[in-house]
Amino acid sequence: MSDVAAAAGVSLVTVSRVINEPDKVAPATLALVQEAVARLGYVPNLMAGSLASNRSRIVAAIVPTISNSVFSETVEGLAQVLNAGGYQLLLGQASYRPEDEQQLVETFLGRRVDGLVLTGEPTAPKLAQRLKRTGIPVVQTWDLLPRPIDMVAGFSNKAAGKAAAMHLIAKGHKNLGFIGAAEMRSQARLEGFSEAIAEAGLQVAEVEMMPPPVTIDQVGAHLAAMIARRPPLDAVFCNNDLLAAGVLFECQRRNWKVPSRLAVIGFGDLPIATAASPRLTTVRIDRYGMGRLAGELLLNRFAGKDELPTVTDIGFEIVEREST
Repeated sequence: MSDVAAAAGVSLVTVSRVINEPDKVAPATLALVQEAVARLGYVPNLMAGSLASNRSRIVAAIVPTISNSVFSETVEGLAQVLNAGGYQLLLGQASYRPEDEQQLVETFLGRRVDGLVLTGEPTAPKLAQRLKRTGIPVVQTWDLLPRPIDMVAGFSNKAAGKAAAMHLIAKGHKNLGFIGAAEMRSQARLEGFSEAIAEAGLQVAEVEMMPPPVTIDQVGAHLAAMIARRPPLDAVFCNNDLLAAGVLFECQRRNWKVPSRLAVIGFGDLPIATAASPRLTTVRIDRYGMGRLAGELLLNRFAGKDELPTVTDIGFEIVEREST
């Protein structure tokens, strides 16, 4: 660092400020120091800087999988807000395994991240208590938890599942099915879906749950199994739009008309929902906005604003298209 300071003709304090707080440096001085850094090939020791300032300017996020595109827009929104605030994002994939989630959290804590963004409730035993004891700012997304670790920016999966069932029932469907993944958010949607069916006095839903992550090519066999158990099946709610598209493909293979023979509703409002034929009715979630909100909550906490909402409900909406 001293070589950079000498080459740029500035103090060590100025070089440090360029590295850690570039927005507080005059443009001409900033350009001068950055040119010296590039010319000398200087690599800042960010770990040393974080120890000195007690701030790493890094936030970590953990998602169940990167293969499911529903999480990508949330990560994008989060990253953009953090980057604008001078923070970088580290991303970890838990692969729906509690032991992987536990290891990722411990690794990120060891790296002294300033904040953590989780997808829903931790699945690893006692991980929530562990994070509460650390005092690190945490935002949980993709769910609406009554007792969050710290803050929540999400929606009610149970209410979304119930709304999906109510939509199908209002259309006159009486034999309903659910296709999803054996994980907490899917289970919550199924709970709401089943509740609406019970309140309508209908027969319980046919259910097919698959180990996550589920893929579109698995859906045909599971739909066939549901129909074998209940031939009059006339509507299916899928845990995401990709699975719903798989149902549409299976209906095309069987020469079934949608929605007259089988109505289909998805979840997420992914691009495939409008590209499909017929276009998919789906539950729309502001995935990008959820990520931005999580980032804003963290930046406000880093700025010392303690009076922040514990639970923020971003809501959802049923987007009706031709498949129902």
